[in-house]
Amino acid sequence: MAKLHSRKLYRYAAPWRACGLLCPGPTSPIRCGDQERLASRTAGGQDGRGRMGQQLDGRKRRWIVTGAVVAVTAGGIALAASDLPKATLRGTDAPPVAKPAKPSAPLPTEHLASWNPERNAYFGDLHVHTKLSFDAYIFNVRATPDDAYRFAKGEPIGHASGAQVRLAGGPLDFVAVTDHSEYIGAMEEANDPASPISKLPIVQGLFSSDPKQMQVAFNRMVFGYGAGTLPKEFSDPRIVSRAWNELQTAAARNYEPGRFTTFVGYEYTSAPDGRNLHRNVIFRTAKVPGAPYTALQSNDPENLWRTMDAWRGKGVEALAIPHNSNGSDGLMFDTMRLNGKPIDRTYAELRTRNEPLAEISQIKGTSETHPSLSPNDEWANFEIMERYIGVDMKVKHFRGGYVRQALKDGLVFQDRQGFNPFKFGFIGSTDTHNAAPGSAEEKNFFSKVGRVDFTPEQRMSIPPGGAKSWDGIDPNTAIRFQDWGASGLAGVWAEENTREAIYAALRRKETFATSGPRIRVRFFAGYDFPADLAKRPDLVTQAYAHGVPMGGDLLPAKGRAPRFLVWGVRDPNSGFLQRAQVVKGWIENGVAKERVFDVACSDHLSVDPATGRCPSNGASVDLKTCEPTRFKGDVELRTVWTDPTFDPKQRAFYYVRVLENPSCRWSTWDALRNGTPPNPTLPTTIMERAWSSPIWYEPKA
Repeated sequence: MAKLHSRKLYRYAAPWRACGLLCPGPTSPIRCGDQERLASRTAGGQDGRGRMGQQLDGRKRRWIVTGAVVAVTAGGIALAASDLPKATLRGTDAPPVAKPAKPSAPLPTEHLASWNPERNAYFGDLHVHTKLSFDAYIFNVRATPDDAYRFAKGEPIGHASGAQVRLAGGPLDFVAVTDHSEYIGAMEEANDPASPISKLPIVQGLFSSDPKQMQVAFNRMVFGYGAGTLPKEFSDPRIVSRAWNELQTAAARNYEPGRFTTFVGYEYTSAPDGRNLHRNVIFRTAKVPGAPYTALQSNDPENLWRTMDAWRGKGVEALAIPHNSNGSDGLMFDTMRLNGKPIDRTYAELRTRNEPLAEISQIKGTSETHPSLSPNDEWANFEIMERYIGVDMKVKHFRGGYVRQALKDGLVFQDRQGFNPFKFGFIGSTDTHNAAPGSAEEKNFFSKVGRVDFTPEQRMSIPPGGAKSWDGIDPNTAIRFQDWGASGLAGVWAEENTREAIYAALRRKETFATSGPRIRVRFFAGYDFPADLAKRPDLVTQAYAHGVPMGGDLLPAKGRAPRFLVWGVRDPNSGFLQRAQVVKGWIENGVAKERVFDVACSDHLSVDPATGRCPSNGASVDLKTCEPTRFKGDVELRTVWTDPTFDPKQRAFYYVRVLENPSCRWSTWDALRNGTPPNPTLPTTIMERAWSSPIWYEPKA
């Protein structure tokens, strides 16, 4: 019998361009009114027998499947491409560092009473901006890192518009505040009359109440950064230190092991020629460097990774998570290095050691795949954004900008050269610039960039000026905001809600992404699963014992095909599930290919062998009320699947995608509340979804 091995745990232009759960039958692994074991938040979870545990936090019951500056960063105010100075590659020669240390082993820790060896599902947001971010402050955001954590815990906070906002779906489990490291805290100083920065000519008009004057001042700031002419005062070490300490102090003050986990983090904001190469850097513990490494020092991510290696050699453990590859114009997962040199083994190891994950869904679009890259995937056209981040310029190169193609390119590298630079798991997050982690709710959407896009009229989801129809109105005057989606969230499978356990899950890629709902997804592969695995009460125990979870490597077993456990459970505050799919990529005769398999259907339906698809379950939405069709869809989808095309000689990856029934998009909810027709150029409905991290099949031991 072949052994199963888990994979090893390694791995300008301006950078400012970011800017009623149903109780199933007695054989179901879900039980309503489950145990209340603990006084801490994680009061249940997987009980080792494959059932849904219950999570109690004193505020809300939740169910878990157990076992360019400103606009350019946030994408808020678009600039014309002609307004941007030509970029140069900066900082390509980093100082030499010692032999890189491997990512540290998990820290020894005493387990909480809630510790669960079969692991619980936790939901969080690892991409959050507050007033400390250059762009957010200009958008009138004054909320602090502490406010962001309060929002994540379910409390209301003040919005830049003056309104109060809060989560509708309940508190999150973990959050990292990741303010832009470039000029962190500088805008707050610039708005202080007592600060010397406020007297600088370039600042004048930046905080004007006149939007036109503010736009002119803002454009001046962006151009100044791109040309490298911003005054050095904006990077005063005193300002950086104050803001960096504020982030650390807030994370420490709000960390409640077992109940709510915080991480110290920041965003590295590189965008050569406007092409997004942003990363969020997440630290495992409170031990962090004296200051962030920023794109002002180098806009080449290789130098960020080398710096992270150097930190690791001094006991500072961190990982980086790239995001918005869809706005990179093919640069994020390019098959050449940024410096024009070919990718080699050293590069691949450097990258995978420091970037085990990618953020694939957020407000500025979803980066799973593009219809032009996956023409046979009927669900590829999901919240697609085809413009640069914050620049009025269309993306021309989709390859290199989407994770499915990157995974395929990684297989080609592995097949031809023996290394894979694109071996990563998935998360989602929001990229909120409102200090509002988890604000990815369609019905409760208040968008992203402060007072710039708060109202439906600003987002052009309703006719402007009180009009009751779209007759004679151009519906595309706010196309950037219209392209944005109410997404996403990060999910992890961890033994308990602590920094150590959640960070370890991030490192081993036992993570999943959702487009907003708290859908739980599990995915295992193995050769020796019991024949009745899907029906066993101890299926999670058996899956861990005889297989590898998402994020792992599966080695060959001579003459045998692997089996895959696919399991998704709906968010009780969202729609019912329609289908579960497995997305496969593989190498055939040296060429990377892909295919999407429907593997589990709702409503007692079966996959049609002729089409390979689930028949329609008849689910739809009444656009007059946004009410979905009743009694359609399932609470959970669970199956054990075997790949009918499996070839033991072909290198491959597999990941799960779970789709909900159709539901109203945020723009349709805006129109419904306004009593006007939806914007005719926007989708009226979407199918919310979740994605597991991949499992890689390696044909050579």
